[in-house]
Amino acid sequence: MKAKLHLFLGVTLILAWASPARAGTYLDTAALLLDETRRSASFLQLHLTDMKLVEIAHQLSEARVKCGRAVVVPKEVDKAHPHLLLALEVSERAIAAALDGEPERFLRLALQARDEERTFRALLNEQKFTLPELEKEKR
Repeated sequence: MKAKLHLFLGVTLILAWASPARAGTYLDTAALLLDETRRSASFLQLHLTDMKLVEIAHQLSEARVKCGRAVVVPKEVDKAHPHLLLALEVSERAIAAALDGEPERFLRLALQARDEERTFRALLNEQKFTLPELEKEKR
């Protein structure tokens, strides 16, 4: 009986530790993906005529979408995750629009991606989760 109690307590401790750890990894990944997405869109707004830069930014945005789709989603945040994907995918479409020479569409989609990010963050907050802030670059 005592061995079963120890086993139960051990499993409970492991599960209690593993769940926040998974959520932590997920939140760190989401923060990194969203930070890069925002920074790319902001930088491109000032460089929409540099097609080589836009092409590279588009390749990076496709990679972020791929990573967002591959991330392991803890059940605690599964309702918010579709909005992370939408933020990444809409941003990719925005950069594709820039690549096609459609700056107005780029701007509209970039704003839509920001809206999806806000929705994602709001849903996380409802579940008592917040994204970590990435450290600002020091010069």
